[in-house]
Amino acid sequence: MELEKKPDLRASDADRDEVAALLGTAMAEGRLSPEEHSERLELLYAAKTYAELAPLTADLPQDSARPRVSLRKDDAELPPPSRPSSTITCVLSGVERKGRWLVEPVTTVNCVLGGVELDFRNAVLTQREVVVNVSCLLGGVEVTVPPGVRVEVDTTAVLGGAGDPKNDTLDPNAPVIRFTGFVLLGGLDFKRKPPKGKGRWKDLLG
Repeated sequence: MELEKKPDLRASDADRDEVAALLGTAMAEGRLSPEEHSERLELLYAAKTYAELAPLTADLPQDSARPRVSLRKDDAELPPPSRPSSTITCVLSGVERKGRWLVEPVTTVNCVLGGVELDFRNAVLTQREVVVNVSCLLGGVEVTVPPGVRVEVDTTAVLGGAGDPKNDTLDPNAPVIRFTGFVLLGGLDFKRKPPKGKGRWKDLLG
């Protein structure tokens, strides 16, 4: 995305998503502190033109010129991720979120007498650690993550349970998906599957 060649044009949501993913990669690589990352995200989502987007990545390496916080890697250029709502509500129904989607810093899942499926294998994280806050009553949440991604479970279960994510890495630089909230008469289950594309997250974070 050659921002300097069209500074006065209005930026799209897809453009902002690309920059958000790049900033997340830079923080994961240690190029930005969490405070710097947060400050730039605030400026990013307030930006209206390419001229406002360009300074946010001007001091980052050229080889990071496209989103790389994705949990997968393809040889071909990847399209910008979709940006669904950060709140998922499921009542007497089923909801699934999969494919190439942008994971906000906090995602809220409300599930009553229903089921939610979250597939992170091709997701793009806005930062190295994201939080999924679950409120589940008489329902279930099924989570799929790729190898090399750490999952931390801090939920409270009453007459229900949360499965073992079976973490396969202790790398301090690995992406982290943290689950909080409660499960009442329901379940929170995890499974690991490799992404459909080539490589693991380490290929993307250097």
